[in-house]
Amino acid sequence: MTNDVTELAYFEGLGYTLICGADEAGRGPLCGPVVAAACILPQGTVIEGLNDSKKLTAKKRDKLFDEIKEKALTYCIAQSSVEEIDRYNILEASLLAMRRAIDGLYPAPEAALIDGNVDRDFPLPARAVIHGDALVPSIAAASILAKVSRDRGCIELDAQYPQYGIAGHKGYGTKAHMNALREHGASPIHRARFIRFLHPDAADDTEARPEDIEIAKQRASWEFPRDCKGRVAQDIRDRLPAWILDFKHGERV
Repeated sequence: MTNDVTELAYFEGLGYTLICGADEAGRGPLCGPVVAAACILPQGTVIEGLNDSKKLTAKKRDKLFDEIKEKALTYCIAQSSVEEIDRYNILEASLLAMRRAIDGLYPAPEAALIDGNVDRDFPLPARAVIHGDALVPSIAAASILAKVSRDRGCIELDAQYPQYGIAGHKGYGTKAHMNALREHGASPIHRARFIRFLHPDAADDTEARPEDIEIAKQRASWEFPRDCKGRVAQDIRDRLPAWILDFKHGERV
């Protein structure tokens, strides 16, 4: 992993020091939300073994998950629901989840590095980094936060809908999952856009309407109330929107 990335160097050249990384997990599964995370690591932070979450074992991810949460200046884990995926499409829902995660950071980042090749409609200067989860530490950290959070959420979904085996395949379209869908039909947590094979005559509406994209942008932001020290009051956690899964706020720097 290296900090020698053009997009990162660009923001550092502008004098930015609070640069977050953002990534998502769960674009491909047939069910469940898409989860995203954003993270700012203090300058000079070293986390051994940090890499693209997909290249790590579950045991290694779990260990890094705890270390990232401890060492991060700030992080936020957010999601877009199955209903939002079906309304906006998976790309727009993924971008929405990442915007929500970035909105939940404190101190607020000055710029963002987004894993992938799409960096539009973010509320701050943002640049996409292809394979960023293998190149930029803060993106790799966000990747792990999102992946572990979503995998743990799949365990909870499996308890609610044990007939699909979600704990094992994490919602992906395995042969066992497809067979279970044919046998039991879809559940409320399945993405209608992703299970058209159950209804081959259904209309194809994979493109998000422009008005829906505008709504998705508006739904990204939620202002965290903060006390005078910049830390979130404990009772705020009871009033968080449903799309915020977890967060840590640091002191203003």
